[in-house]
Parts: sequence; structure tokens; C-alpha cells
Amino acid sequence: MKITDLKCTVIGQNPIVRVVTDQGIDGFGQVEPSKQYLKPHILFYKNYIIGEDPTDVERVMMKIRRLGSFKPWGSAVSAIEMALWDIAGKAANLPVYKLLGGKVRDKICVYNGAVRFPMDGCQPEDYAKNMAKMKAAPEKFSIIKQGVAFHGQMATQVPDFFYGEIQSGSHHANRGLITERGMGHLIDCIQAMKDVLGNEVGLALDCGPGFTVPDAIRLARAVEPLNIMWLEDLLTGDYVPWVAPDSYREVTQSTSTPIHTGEQIYLRQNFKDLIEQKAVNIIGPDPCDIGGIAELKWVAEYADLHGILIAPHGTGDGLLGLGALVQVAATLPQNYIAFEYPTGRPNWWYDIVEGLPDPIVTDSLIEVWDHPGMGVNLIPEATKPYLVEEDIDFFD
Repeated sequence: MKITDLKCTVIGQNPIVRVVTDQGIDGFGQVEPSKQYLKPHILFYKNYIIGEDPTDVERVMMKIRRLGSFKPWGSAVSAIEMALWDIAGKAANLPVYKLLGGKVRDKICVYNGAVRFPMDGCQPEDYAKNMAKMKAAPEKFSIIKQGVAFHGQMATQVPDFFYGEIQSGSHHANRGLITERGMGHLIDCIQAMKDVLGNEVGLALDCGPGFTVPDAIRLARAVEPLNIMWLEDLLTGDYVPWVAPDSYREVTQSTSTPIHTGEQIYLRQNFKDLIEQKAVNIIGPDPCDIGGIAELKWVAEYADLHGILIAPHGTGDGLLGLGALVQVAATLPQNYIAFEYPTGRPNWWYDIVEGLPDPIVTDSLIEVWDHPGMGVNLIPEATKPYLVEEDIDFFD
């Protein structure tokens, strides 16, 4: 089998990769909806992989892996990798998890991820109200994650939340020392959410990036009595192209509250110091950013050797990304907690794919499916109305 083409289109807002072969088997990968600009970057790799055997996944990846980088630039390589595994599974008539060593669990725990409700404000009562809605969601999530502080509107909408001038722009532009008033407000909001969830549902907090080391330690120590699941991306994280393991280690060694990071990190080499220094308690690589599912599995196993847990990121990975997350999560060691559940947006995404159960999540769990490949496929005739004119030949 040989690769004959690499195609990319944007469906809705998600870049979608299709790897085509000479035996009529194709594979798909998906990129987060915020990265539509990556289409030409994905197609850059076309000449590197044409003529290769897609079932020799590692051999193909050796040709392109070194040409990616931290989020968002690792997404192109990651999507291609997942499309290759999709082909390999289909060619073998096996689910991908069988090719990764087999499953160690029949059901996968997930947390809310893309299942969220709009916030009415940034006061404790607003967070409590929102958490009550999340707790009542039909998926019955056993862990709920909420954005606070610099990960959301709190830092810019709460007066005098931190010292420094508020910066405009996306991707968490603000950073600074939090005021006493700001820290008190943050802790009050966390307490309000915990009061709603009690000990029935775990509360995880997406915090930054944006914290200083002293503030990260202050917050982590202050919430120790609340048994928070984890504090995520306090110092670095989403779209930050470095890791800062020394700083994270200082925070982690100062508290019993679990510290989590890793969604933006590309490749195992960039997790090495974070893991070997035991700089955090939990890592959260995203298969659509780390370099694919095999890379994520390698990092999970290396983390397990060092007593570090894993809760993979994935909120924007879409329904094809959901298939990839299910396949790899089925094979991860017992340091696995849960992955961040992605959904289809807009809702018509559920009409253009096949292979998903209904409902997908029951009691915070997804039952691992046994369809060949990733097990989630685009339906060409249903998808064609959503193709832009320049990509009308995407399925040809």
C-alpha cells in the first residue's frame, strides 16, 4: 500500500486531513476549530509522505515529526499521524487500540471538556449556578473542569484582580501578581463551586497561564482543604512555547494540591524534564498537539514510571479527535484519570459522521468501540454540502 495524496479542507471551522492510498483505503484526522489557518501548513507535508506505506506509521512520522513545533504548529503533524493510524486499522480490519498493544479498559472515563454553559458573570454565585447546571448534565460527569483567574474573564472583569495593565488579545494575554482582593475573590468562587459539587463530583480548575510562582503556591495551599482534582496551566500552558519545569517543580513541592500542565507541548522530548524532575503531578498532552496518539501513549507510559498521572486534553478535537482519544485512552496504563471530552460543533457534525454510539457518554464513561481504524468516519454524501467550492473534490 502506498500514499497517493494528502488533502485538507475546512469543514465548519475544523481543518480535516485525508490521507489517500492506492488501495482505496483512506484515513482522517481533525484539527481544533481555532486553527483554520493551518490548511497550507498541513499540505506542506504532502511531498514528504507521498509514496510511503501508511501502515508503517513510525517510518512516515520520522520524515515529518521534526518539522513541527509547540501548539499550534504541531497540530498538522498530529492530524496526519492520526490519519495514518486510521488507515492502518482499516487495512488490518482492527480497531486502532489493537495495534497499540490492546485495551486495558472497556470503558473510558471522561470529564466535561467542551460541554459547558455560558457564564452570567464572575461572582461566586455565577460560578455556583454554572456548576449546578454542569452537575445536572445528562452525561453525569464525575469530574468537572472550570476556567478561573487568567483562564477566562475573571482576570479582566473583576476590578483590581491583579497588578498590571490589562492586555487585549486572545490566547491568555494577561499575566501578573494577583492582588489580595483578587486572590480572595478567586478562592470564594472556588469554594462556591465546591459547595455545589460536594464530594460527589471532582472539581478541576483551568487557571492560566498567567500566574506567578508565589501566587500559584498561595492558591494551591489555600485550596488544599477542598480536595481539588488539579490546578491546570498555572504558569505555562495553552499556546506557550516553553515548559518551565523548574518553576512548576517549586510549586508542586510546596503543596498537596495536584498540579497539572502539558496541553501545548509537542513531542516526548519536551515532556522529558517535566516528568524526570517530577515537576507536576499530572500531565495533559493533547493528541492533536503532541504529535499524535502514539506519542501520547509513549509519554503516558514514561510518566507512569515516574509516578505521574495523565488526564489528556482534547476539548477542541472534534468527533474525529474523539475517536482517536477513545482508541489511545483504552491502551493507557493505570495512571490514566480521564480525558477532556470534545463535541461536534456545529451540531450538524453528528449528521456527517458514522460510528458513534448514542448516547456517547453514560455516567461519565464511553464504552470502547470495535470498528476498524479509529471507528469514526465521515459520510461523504452527507459531508459534501459543507465543503467549500475549492475543495469540492476532497473525497475524489
